[in-house]
Amino acid sequence: KGSHFDLSYGSIIVELNNEGELQNLKAKKLGTVKDDAKIRFDDTVLDLKDLQNAWENTLESVYPTKAKDASGELKTISHAEKSRVVSLGEVARPRVFIPVFPGTNCEYDSAKAFEEAGAVADIFVFKNRSDADIAASVEEMARRIKNSQIVMFPGGFSAGDEPAGSGKFIAAIFRNKLLTDAINSHIKEKKNLVLGICNGFQALIKLGLVPFGEVRPLTENSPTLTYNNISRHISCYATTRVASKLSPWFADCELGEEFSIPLSHGEGKFVAKPEVLQTLIKNGQVATQYVDFSGNARADIPFNPNGSLCAIEGITSPCGLVLGKMGHSERRGKFVGINILGEKFQPLFSAGVKYFA
Repeated sequence: KGSHFDLSYGSIIVELNNEGELQNLKAKKLGTVKDDAKIRFDDTVLDLKDLQNAWENTLESVYPTKAKDASGELKTISHAEKSRVVSLGEVARPRVFIPVFPGTNCEYDSAKAFEEAGAVADIFVFKNRSDADIAASVEEMARRIKNSQIVMFPGGFSAGDEPAGSGKFIAAIFRNKLLTDAINSHIKEKKNLVLGICNGFQALIKLGLVPFGEVRPLTENSPTLTYNNISRHISCYATTRVASKLSPWFADCELGEEFSIPLSHGEGKFVAKPEVLQTLIKNGQVATQYVDFSGNARADIPFNPNGSLCAIEGITSPCGLVLGKMGHSERRGKFVGINILGEKFQPLFSAGVKYFA
């Protein structure tokens, strides 16, 4: 009659809440889910931890899942003070400018998240096939920034993470004086918002927009994002905790609230000198941290997948108007990650829209 352990290519295993639903499927019952983390069949007992180790350890030397230099708990940060910055005017439907560069791949998810929150998304593709294309694109982006209330730098792998590191292509473009002046005015004079996620966070930090709140030259004391501890790309969910209420982006979140957020990056480890880290913590600029199941900040995998110092997942500018974070809060939906525990709907986008109400 065959065995549960026979090869059965193309088969689908479905988990149901109600056994009665089997009547609607031409399916065979395999078993019942228990809480002892074991698979039992007749006299055979398989521990899920052993199965996971067998699956992962086979190629551990080639595709590592663990890092030896990160372990233990870190300080879990809580900064309750809220930003005193307010919008200079009410806008019924804020306009969100989303620049798209070669290699960007999260623009549609980002636009959808903002539009669901009540904003108007304005996607623009940067053209770089000729000098004339680049000049025209720079002028057009500067114009659209001036006409927007929010600038969103989406995720992806701009220019294939070249030259010499992620986000540098975007940073090089935005160091053009037209764009530098436009984005600095957007933040400092108009008190408008900026958000960068993943590749967008990498661009923000290489421009100085976080943690400084303006485009400025980088120095040896500037924080950065570098290669994950396992020295390769990661794709997983992690639990992040709201560590500060400084930023308007977290107006719809509670201090200490936790979310399950998808991650996908090769260079997401936040690093900075100790004195810089202490300044960010004191100022309330550490927005979110990677935490374990008990809500404690951690340095080790799987809780802190990239090995970020102080378990930092996101930081803000001193005023809170600029937010950069690694986790893809825009990658969400009714049927996205339904097998992952935790709240996946992080209300960043609704808070950004409400800032202008």
